[in-house]
Amino acid sequence: MLRWRVVIARHVRWSSPVIQGLFLCILTFGVVLPLCCHRLMYSYYFLKFMYLDSMSEEALKDSYNKGQEALHFWQEMTSSTKASALTPTSAPEFPEFLVTVVTAKRREGQDYHYLLQVMQRLLSLLGDCGERPCAEVLVCDVETGPLLNEDATLLEKQFLVVRRSAEQSKRRGRLNTFEKEKQDYVYCLRKGWELRRPKNVLMLEDDALPRPDFFSVIQDLLSRSFTRNTLYVKLYHPERLQRYWNPEPYRIFEWVGLGLVGASAFFFMFSYCSRILLSFSVSHFLFFTVYVMVAVELVGRHYLLEMRRLSPQLYAVSPATECCTPAMLYPGNASARVADYLDQVTCSKGNAKDTVLYKIARSTQGERAHSVEPNLISHIGAYSSVRSNPLRPKLLP
Repeated sequence: MLRWRVVIARHVRWSSPVIQGLFLCILTFGVVLPLCCHRLMYSYYFLKFMYLDSMSEEALKDSYNKGQEALHFWQEMTSSTKASALTPTSAPEFPEFLVTVVTAKRREGQDYHYLLQVMQRLLSLLGDCGERPCAEVLVCDVETGPLLNEDATLLEKQFLVVRRSAEQSKRRGRLNTFEKEKQDYVYCLRKGWELRRPKNVLMLEDDALPRPDFFSVIQDLLSRSFTRNTLYVKLYHPERLQRYWNPEPYRIFEWVGLGLVGASAFFFMFSYCSRILLSFSVSHFLFFTVYVMVAVELVGRHYLLEMRRLSPQLYAVSPATECCTPAMLYPGNASARVADYLDQVTCSKGNAKDTVLYKIARSTQGERAHSVEPNLISHIGAYSSVRSNPLRPKLLP
C-alpha cells in the first residue's frame, strides 16, 4: 500500500507530464471540440438528435427554392430570343470535353427540378470560360415511361437532348432497377461518343451539381500524367464516408503523416514561445502525434479536405473508392471501354454499376481508377429517380 502511495504521489502532481497530458486531452476532447463542433454534420460531435431534423428541412427548403428559380430561368430562356451562339445540332465534333448529363423523370420531388439546377450551373460555368467554351453538353434522357420528362424538354433549345426510342425500350423487357440503371448509363456513354467523338467524357447524373471550380480542376487533372492510363476518375464520394477511420488503406498513411506533422509543429511552437529548445522525448512526440490524429478524426476529415479548394493544384488524387458514380471523368477513349466492360456484366442488388466498375478496375490488367478529393460536385438529389423515397428525406450525417 505504501508503494502505491509513493507512485501516486510521484505522478499525480501538476508538474507530472502524465497529468498535464491528461488535462490537455480532457480540455480538448471534452470541452473545446464539443463546443466548436456540435453543429458540424460530419463531425463525431454532431448532435444529431438536436439538429438533424431542422437542418434537413432547411436543406429541402433551400433546394426547392433553387429548383423553382431554375425553372423560371429556363422558362424565360425558352420564351425569349436568348439562344446560344452555337446551336446544339451545329456543335462541332471532337470537343475537348463532353459533359453528358443522364436524367430521368422523378415520380417524387419533381418540384425540386434537380436537372434544371444542374444545367443552370453548367451554363453559368460555360459562360465563364471566355470565347471558347470549356465543354460541349449533352442531355441524355433515359425516361421510358408514358409521361415526358418535362425538364429535359425545356432544355432542347439550348442543348442537344437525346432519348431512347420506344422500340428500344420495348426490346429490353422487364429489368431489375440496377440492371436498367446500368443499361441507361451505357446507352448515354455510347451515344455521346457516337455523336461527338470527344477527347474526354464527363458523366453527370442529373442531381450532381458542379462546384464553381469544376472545369478548372478538371483541366488541371487532365494535365497530370496519371490520367493517360486511367479508366476513370471519380469526382464524388459521400462526405460521411470520407473519414480516416475507414477501410481505404491510403488514408491511414495520410492520417499518420498528419499526426507526425502536427506533433512537429507543436514542438516547434512550444520551443519558439518559450524561447528555449524543448528536450526531445520520443514519448512526448508519440503523444502529440496520437493527440493530433484523434483531434482531426473527431473534428472530421471532410472539413480538412475543404482547405484544398484554395487551388486546383491542391486537389488530392487517390485510388478509387467503391461507392457511388454521380460524377465520373473518363479520359481519352475510356468511356467506350467502360461501356464494353459494363455490357458484359448483369447488375443486381449488391452489384450495382459502381461496384461493377470498381471490381473491373481492380481485376483487369492494365486498368487503373482514381478518386479526387474534395468533391467536385454537390449531390443535391434528396429524392431518387430509381429507388423508393421516404416521405421527408433527411440528410445523411
